[in-house]
Amino acid sequence: MIRLLLMCLFAAISSIATAEKPNVLFISLDDLNDWVGCLGGHPQALTPNLDRLAASGTLFTNAHCPAPACNPSRGAIMTGISPHVSGLYDNRQSMRGQMPDAELLPRYFSNHGYWSAGSGKILHYLIDAKSWDEYYPPKETEDPFPPTFYPKKRPVSLPRGGSWQYIETDWAALDVTDEEFGGDWLVSEWIGEQLSKSHDKPFFLACGIYRPHEPWFVPKKYFDPFPLEEIELPPGYLENDLDDLPPAGKQRGPNRYFAHIRDQGQWKQGIQGYLASIYFADTMLGRVLDALENGPNKDNTIVVLWSDHGWHLGEKQHWQKYTGWRACTRVPLILRVPKGAPGLPRGTVAGTKCNAPVNLLSLFPTLTQLSGLPADATHDGPSLVPLLDSPNAQWPHASITYLGRPGNFGVSGRRFRYIHYDNGDEELYDIETDRYEWNNLAPKHEFANRIAELKAHLPKEFAEYANNNSGESLPDLKWTPFNGTDKLVSQPKGDKFEVRVSNEAGEPIKIFSIDSQGEKHSYGTLETGWSKPYETRSGTVWLVANAEGQPFGYFTVGDQAAHAVVPMPNP
Repeated sequence: MIRLLLMCLFAAISSIATAEKPNVLFISLDDLNDWVGCLGGHPQALTPNLDRLAASGTLFTNAHCPAPACNPSRGAIMTGISPHVSGLYDNRQSMRGQMPDAELLPRYFSNHGYWSAGSGKILHYLIDAKSWDEYYPPKETEDPFPPTFYPKKRPVSLPRGGSWQYIETDWAALDVTDEEFGGDWLVSEWIGEQLSKSHDKPFFLACGIYRPHEPWFVPKKYFDPFPLEEIELPPGYLENDLDDLPPAGKQRGPNRYFAHIRDQGQWKQGIQGYLASIYFADTMLGRVLDALENGPNKDNTIVVLWSDHGWHLGEKQHWQKYTGWRACTRVPLILRVPKGAPGLPRGTVAGTKCNAPVNLLSLFPTLTQLSGLPADATHDGPSLVPLLDSPNAQWPHASITYLGRPGNFGVSGRRFRYIHYDNGDEELYDIETDRYEWNNLAPKHEFANRIAELKAHLPKEFAEYANNNSGESLPDLKWTPFNGTDKLVSQPKGDKFEVRVSNEAGEPIKIFSIDSQGEKHSYGTLETGWSKPYETRSGTVWLVANAEGQPFGYFTVGDQAAHAVVPMPNP
């Protein structure tokens, strides 16, 4: 009898301990705007799995990104540090260059008893190996992308308008299966395997689904539900939408991409590709959710889903991102909390919607509070737990999105949105009556108080932008074409310093350092047109390969900081 009682007591204690530390499933979709069924962004969007997740938890209908670009948004989410504090404002900066000692979300959970693992794109084209216990692809590669099928001859649909055009701005229906396509299918497969297991520790598991990021290449079956002749233009598009914008707004609006796409007669084809990519991403999400529901962790796992920023498909005559308008700042955000979570014992109520203005910067403090972990004073966003407990709770906060440089920002309230440019230009929109921001109210004196109310939420100081996105002031390193037989070996010596690599190859490249034994060490992918610093030492050889991993050149570091320009490969 005593033994039976002890066994029951031990089981109860174990159950309580497990309940005190729920698992976390942390899901990111890349470049997804509000074209989601439950957000009503486009009438043709097919997102049954996003919709079922929203129906099972809390959907934030007024959620915004910290910045309208991958690097600063993801950097802020994963560190809990706002761009105005870190100085990480755009894609061309280095996250670790701006925040060398910041503790990322997975490492924080690991340091508090969790197993932290991930797969796919969570940070901006790197893994940050020291922040994870395990990763797929292996964290040592610093390349978060599994093998993915891409057409050998590119572009497929959209001719390049010039060197300014991102090579991945293209779309096509591929004659392959999901498994043959790889990419996000492999991510969902690996994440599903982890969710199907019992683990010795609670887990923090990050799933980075890359679509609908460009290129919009996905298997043909995801294009089939969207016949080209039935494609509808974005509901937020208005031909004369720029007429009431100030000069800075008009400058941010029209870009060469949208004009080129229309000139090529590819607008509806682009929309079709985006819708198909969303449907594909949603299907991969469904595989992950099914694995959770059918596995041993379904009753003790917090699920959070977010996108790093939105996307324009012609609204404000713009294509891509990098703006302060709602099409770009508003993102899907869903949280589902099981009963028994330390920070929310009753869990979330299925089907709840919350229209409070929230920001993805709040994810770090929210997850630590929900999991019963200590708060971190370095985190800049307020926890969302009060809203998860009661969606109509008092919420004295606004959501701020930082736009590339200090002095440029968007502020979202419950009803009004304010955009400010560093030259003093302003925009104001009443989202309740003007969902698509067609009517700029800022010039009207009767709305001055509304602007003042939103500006009151702004920080007093902004970190300066570190002007390290160019190597123009640095000496150039010699570029040597790779002939296929070169035996590359480094002879590193001295202290570490930075070499800036600029990709002018016209396509994404893979960067490798070579050690003293001639072994390659991956430093991930560098997108075309981008420049990034890499920490190195004198005598180190850096090898450059194309997207398929075929080397085409290298450079050897001298005894000082320098600029390495990667040219187009020889045909």
